[in-house]
Amino acid sequence: MTETAQPIRVLLADDHAVVRQGIRQFLETSPHLRVVAEAQDGLEAIRLIREHRPDVAVLDIQMPGQSGIEVTRAIRAERLPVGVLILTAFDDPPYVKAVLQAGANGYVLKTADAQEIVDAVHAVHEGQSVLDPAVTRKLM
Repeated sequence: MTETAQPIRVLLADDHAVVRQGIRQFLETSPHLRVVAEAQDGLEAIRLIREHRPDVAVLDIQMPGQSGIEVTRAIRAERLPVGVLILTAFDDPPYVKAVLQAGANGYVLKTADAQEIVDAVHAVHEGQSVLDPAVTRKLM
């Protein structure tokens, strides 16, 4: 990233405030990432994505209102130009398949270290697909 390039604008959506705060802290240690909005449920995530137009939305799967899967479907149905990275504790194949079918660009477990999540946000922003190695092993 060059000095004149804009940072990657990120929206965080998780129903646990302490989780959002922790993710925000390590994402913002990267000078190339900036959290522009936080949502505590799926409906708020959709509203804030429409309002802030982030480059990448980092979504939990299980949230009140609408799940991360439903948020992903809504984003794709509206053709909003945002990458979707699911960050969750769930590694069950049905969740993974549902998220990928909904159009998510990446799926990372909350057990990943901070740098892996930062790297996943960058990769999704660059148009790459990301799948947590533990999830890949389980799907195989």
